[in-house]
Amino acid sequence: MPKMFSLAFASLFTLGLMFSQTASAASACEAKALSKDGKPLSGAAKASSIKKCEEDSKSAMSCADKAIDKNGKPLYGAAKDSFIKKCEGGAK
Repeated sequence: MPKMFSLAFASLFTLGLMFSQTASAASACEAKALSKDGKPLSGAAKASSIKKCEEDSKSAMSCADKAIDKNGKPLYGAAKDSFIKKCEGGAK
């Protein structure tokens, strides 16, 4: 019985963590939805800006996740930066 409670708690914690990350990404993109004058966008322009920002952030996260060497170890430093730059360039 205690194992079931701990499993349920871990599942809820994981779901909460996933939701908070997507919510924080959405709010960060909403904060970046500004015109050239620095005024907040509204309507279709705001929706388009937020959608583009979220797609770019998903692309960047997937490139960072893929940054591993041929032995399966994560890349660091200049090698990681170079890999991410190449990955993001190919995605666009």
